[in-house]
Amino acid sequence: MPLSPDDVLTRLREQGIAYTLFEHPPVLTVEAMMAVCGDIAGAHTKNLFLRDGKKTYFLVTLHHDAAIDLKAFRAVLGARGGLSFASAEALREQLGVESGAVSPLAALNAAPGSVKIFVQDSLLEETRINVHPLVSTRTLNLVPDDLVRVLRAEGHEVTAFALPQADTEAA
Repeated sequence: MPLSPDDVLTRLREQGIAYTLFEHPPVLTVEAMMAVCGDIAGAHTKNLFLRDGKKTYFLVTLHHDAAIDLKAFRAVLGARGGLSFASAEALREQLGVESGAVSPLAALNAAPGSVKIFVQDSLLEETRINVHPLVSTRTLNLVPDDLVRVLRAEGHEVTAFALPQADTEAA
């Protein structure tokens, strides 16, 4: 049974992780999120749930306005074969969330090692970041190191990455 959003908040509190919780109408796209949550302090994120040709899953968290080229991104992730967005079914099975609620915290619903977690290096340098706690009607504002700490405490490795230069130019 996947964790509920409240279960995630409980885990954060149990690990002594401070956060600010914002409740809002559902936001299913980055554009909708920025319209509703853009005034929340901290870096806003977008999350991609990808899979390669060998059925390896990748959960990628980037700045909300980062542009990526999936073909160029394969090397960053170490993907084998083509890289594509995972299906809604895989999203539910692997992370226990629906489209629009993808977040690095969704990895808490995955078995350790079953999904490779990548966070853009510049996000880890921010003072605060904003992520969903498994639903698109809430946003958590927390310190990036605390996000990494809770994932590692649950057995998930987090890999920092830099976007390839060509991707940042192709906005």
